[in-house]
Amino acid sequence: MEQKVSIIAVFPGQGSQVVGMGKDYYEASQICRDTFDEADRALGTRLSRLIFEGPQDQLTQTENAQPALLTVSIAIYRWFKETFNIAIVTSCGHSLGEYSALVATGVLSFGDALQIVRARGQYMQKAVPLGQGTMAAILGLDDNVVEKICREITGQGLVVETANYNCPGQLVISGTTEGVFKASEDCKKAGAIRVIPLEVSAPFHSSMMNPSGDQLKSFMQEFVFNDPSPPYVANVSADFVETSERVAELLAMQVSKPVLWAQSLGKILNRFKVAPIVEFGPGKVIAGHLKKIDKTRRVLTTQKFADQMVYEKFFEADNV
Repeated sequence: MEQKVSIIAVFPGQGSQVVGMGKDYYEASQICRDTFDEADRALGTRLSRLIFEGPQDQLTQTENAQPALLTVSIAIYRWFKETFNIAIVTSCGHSLGEYSALVATGVLSFGDALQIVRARGQYMQKAVPLGQGTMAAILGLDDNVVEKICREITGQGLVVETANYNCPGQLVISGTTEGVFKASEDCKKAGAIRVIPLEVSAPFHSSMMNPSGDQLKSFMQEFVFNDPSPPYVANVSADFVETSERVAELLAMQVSKPVLWAQSLGKILNRFKVAPIVEFGPGKVIAGHLKKIDKTRRVLTTQKFADQMVYEKFFEADNV
């Protein structure tokens, strides 16, 4: 394909990990094998073996899941870029996925991003003792109702805060185990369609993560951040970032601030009104979010290497 195909690149976050993810790409593509091998060398571990063979409980540990998802997402992205000559007009990623977006836009090298996300996972895991914090997804309530409930419970001395604004009608809360439980019950009474406790090991994207943000900010001083090309949209601000000056600061804030995901996607969709969207990585969580925001946009998910005919059709010149 000679002519470059302009797309919006989006990347999933923690929770999408599953044993065996990306193995079909690894077995079929040299560039994907090189990416997994690069990750193993950069981290000094057999990350690829853990990704392909598990066990799931070990893969799901935050310090493993984060570099694993980054590796799979970038391997798939590199294969698509080589195969279909794509060019991204902008990018964003959900929480951890923001680091994949930083690699795709040239802000960080893949090796540096791996080092940072492994440290990020370790800091986040250690910030709050196991069992003292958790998260839950609230479905079917307006954001302002959930926000009010969280403020009231926090005012009573329990910590519970809004964490992920995923899409209209889906807001994740985070905080102490007791605070999240009480907020979940109050959301049910207020008319929530469903409340889903999340299987997480810590209250991510809440103020309880402040210590990990401070540690991450200090750790990132060792690394070089380049100007993004093209600009990407940051979780914390839901706005385009065009220079490297604030990237490290935004990343440090991200671990303890809400992920403004629906707002970020909305910002991109408003600026790039026709560009198709590709979700690089395992699963199709972001595609589900996008359907709730704009059903008219063309979105491609990339879980299976075997779906090449689907990918080829998506990238045909008369379709993009």
